[in-house]
Parts: sequence; C-alpha cells; structure tokens
Amino acid sequence: MRARIIGCGLVVAVLAAVGVQAASSASPRPLAEIVDDYVREGLGANLALRRGHFDVERALAALDAARAKYLPEVTLDARLARNEGGREFVLPLSQLNPALEDETIAFLRDRDQDSRLGLTQPLYAPAIPATVRAQRAQLAASEYAQIALARRLKRDIAVGYLDWLRAMKTVAIVESSRVLLTENLRVIESLFRNGKVTQDQVLRARAELLEVVQQQRESENLARQARSYLNFLLNRPLDAALEAATVEDIAARPVADLATLQAGALERRPELAQAGSAARAAEAQVDIARAARKPTLGFGLDGGIQGEDYGTGHGYNYAQATLRVSWKLFDGGASRAAVRGAQALVRRTALERDELAQQVRLEVQQALDRFETAGDSLATAEARADAARAGFRIASRKRDEGVISQVEFIDARSTLTGAELNLNVTRFALLAREADLDYVTSAGALPVDPVTAGSPP
Repeated sequence: MRARIIGCGLVVAVLAAVGVQAASSASPRPLAEIVDDYVREGLGANLALRRGHFDVERALAALDAARAKYLPEVTLDARLARNEGGREFVLPLSQLNPALEDETIAFLRDRDQDSRLGLTQPLYAPAIPATVRAQRAQLAASEYAQIALARRLKRDIAVGYLDWLRAMKTVAIVESSRVLLTENLRVIESLFRNGKVTQDQVLRARAELLEVVQQQRESENLARQARSYLNFLLNRPLDAALEAATVEDIAARPVADLATLQAGALERRPELAQAGSAARAAEAQVDIARAARKPTLGFGLDGGIQGEDYGTGHGYNYAQATLRVSWKLFDGGASRAAVRGAQALVRRTALERDELAQQVRLEVQQALDRFETAGDSLATAEARADAARAGFRIASRKRDEGVISQVEFIDARSTLTGAELNLNVTRFALLAREADLDYVTSAGALPVDPVTAGSPP
C-alpha cells in the first residue's frame, strides 16, 4: 500500500512537470469541448492565419482599385514658368508700309501660368469589367485559401492535443510500471536476503527497473515536445500549461460509405473552391488580353485659367471638352500572343483542379481506411489489455507466494505494459484518424469565421 501511495504521488509530480493544468471541478471537461476551445483560440492567434489575412486584404484592395476605373478621375494641374529666349516670329510690317515697324512675336512669354481642373471618364473600356472579374476571383481564391488554412489548423490543433494526451498517458503508464518494478526489486532483495532466490534474479530486477527509468525519461520528453508544438500552433508560450481531458470511453463512430464521403469532400473542400476561383481569374485574363485589341472611348473636360499672371474673366478663363477614341490597329501580334498565353493558363488551371479533385478522392479513401482500421484494432487492443491485467494479477500473487520465477513475473509485467501502451496508442490513433477524416471531408463547421479570425488586432 505504501508503494502504491508513493507511486500516485510520483505520477502527480510527473504530470505537473510536463504541464498539466488541473481542472477546477472533480472531473475533466469533455474532450470535444476542450478541443473546440483550443481551435477557437488558435484561429484567433495563429501567426500563419494572421499572415494569410494580409493576402485577403491585398486582394480586396486590388478589387477596389479595379472598380475605381469605372468612376471619373479628377485632377488639378498648375504650372508657373519664367522663360528667356526661345523662338521668335517677325512680321515684316515695314516692307508693307515704311511708316510701320516690324513686329516681333515670341513663342514663349517671359512669364506664363496654366492652372486647370481636368475630368476624364471612360465611356467604353472592355478591359475594366474584365479586370474587375479577375480581381473578384482572386479575392475569392484568397478567402478560400484562408478557409483551407483554418481547416488544416483545426486538424493540426486537434491532433496535436491528442498527441499530448497520448504522451501524458504514456508517462502515467510507464510511471506505474516503474512503481511496480521498484516494489518488485524490494521483494526480490528481501527474498535474496532470506536465501530464497539467487543473486541473478536481483540483478535482473534491477536491470528491468533501470530500463523503465530510461523509458520514463523518453516519454516525458515526448510529452514536453507535444505540449510545445500545440502551444506553438496556439501562439502561446511553449511551456504554457494545457488542460487535460478524459478519453477512456471511446468507440468508432459510424460514417458514410466511401462514395458519399468523396462526393461531400468534392463539394465542400475549400481547396477545390480556391482552384475554381483561380480558373475564373484565368478566364478573366483572357478577356483582358482580348480587350487590348478592341477600341476604347473616353470623355474629357478641362477648365481653368491661363495668362502671364493669375486672374479670372475674359482673357484668362478657358474650357475644353474632348471625346477620344483609341484603337490599336497593329502591334506585331503581341495582343494575339497575350490571348494565347492566357488561354494556356486557363487550360492549366483546369488540369490543376482535376488533379486536385483526384487527390481529394485519394485522401478520403486513405483517411477512411485508416479510420476503419483503427476502429477495428481498438476492440482487439482492449481485449489484449484486459487479458494482460488479469495475467499480471495472477503473476503478482504467485510472486508474493514465491511459486513463480523472476523471469515469469517480469515477462508478465512486460506483457502488461506493452498491452497498455498499445491500447493507449490505438485509442488516440482512432481519435486522430477521426480528426483527419473530418479534415479531408471538410465535415463540421469552424467555431469562428476563418476569413476574419486571423485579422491582426
């Protein structure tokens, strides 16, 4: 009993060392609730998601700039010049009438100012709506990329938290084994002092204990690494404490058949929507390239004052209205080549989307196979652990009565530890495979809007 109490105290100490946060109530919160809280925190704080938000902002700014081309542009120009020299024109008035002097007209006035307010408005410019369509598709692609990143982050946070829980459970299992082997060494040493066993059994018990001590250090290191990785995803201090959850009662949930899962994934995966937006942007680029071969029509209106000094009224004020048509008649085939290049990009994006769709189908199939395999293995692992526990209880009683060899007892202990570790790995593998299946099929809603979640404060 004393060894068992000491062992429990050591387990608590080990869990505290690797960063377990005790629950405020007697029982831990449900696993799904804790994962949702961490996902919500990660979507609001993850640095990669924040970086992706700037891509969305940039695409939105580009769309606003493209829409602005529909509106008139108003400019203010003011020029003041002092001139000296320059070309002159002489009127030979003296040749017409000797009483008159020749008149010299300077093309540049000594002092000249021109201040005007200009307005330009495109009336027909086919490149403008095509550019707006392209930028709108680019914005949608950026938003879908942000959603895809958020879904990957949700999966990584869930799997990272499960990895930490699995590592913590491994620490507890190995610590329990260390306590048992410590007690076993004490019993064997007592039997050796009473002449009931030989020294080789003492050495064997001590060697087994040292092996478990080494295994304990490795498992604690893995737990610290898992905690640091999850805190990295959450943009928290790497050694921040994590809240534990109980995951003892686990069963594989029913899922749809492969064809249904694949169809749902093709409909919901944001990566495919992103590829579709990229294809629409490429099609708009074809329209932009074709628009370069079409005429454009624009209207302009200028008004202001001119003269040697600043003033208003007759001799100063002026206004000018223009209607301008521009049509590129020949450019050496550059516009035609631009259209071919844009069409090649359209075909490429279509192939990329088909390839991505095929990849999604494969991911769903692999995730479903892994999930079903983990579910089938769980029952076997539980039965194996139950049998190992029963066998070890029998071996412990025989050891206490001195009717079993040290080798048989240590084998029973190794079998128990191996079965418990296998059950631990299988149990968390099932949960991780479930999270991966939800990711590849885009099942379940995100707790927050991923497009705005990564917005910097």
